Amino acid sequence: MRFDLDKVFGIHEQGVRIRERRAELLAGNLANADTPNYKARDIDFKQVLQQAEAGTNTTQMKITNAKHLQTDGFAGMSAELLYRNPFQPSVDGNTVDSQQEKAQFIQNAMQYQASLSFLSGKIKSLKSALKGE
Repeated sequence: MRFDLDKVFGIHEQGVRIRERRAELLAGNLANADTPNYKARDIDFKQVLQQAEAGTNTTQMKITNAKHLQTDGFAGMSAELLYRNPFQPSVDGNTVDSQQEKAQFIQNAMQYQASLSFLSGKIKSLKSALKGE
């Protein structure tokens, strides 16, 4: 009998990697809260996860010169970085709303931990099955 870990973990492995990258984006937004003309960036998690599940890469960057660097996007998946629309634009052109970014960061962190807990439970059940418990 063939054992396929990809089927055991499902989409959760990719979800964890996407959430990790999203945390980096949100932290970058918070770090640049006082930078003039900085535009807050984010991703559409559901869209990226659907692309990962379907195996499509619809937002790959074009390489128009041999000296361009290759990027792996979001952990091997492409994702369109979106600009966040501010509730109240600032005079200096910065679109970071610190409270909104913190809330998004905390929500993302909680979902990241939930995915890790799920994966941990799957691994524990696999270990006990292999031991014959």
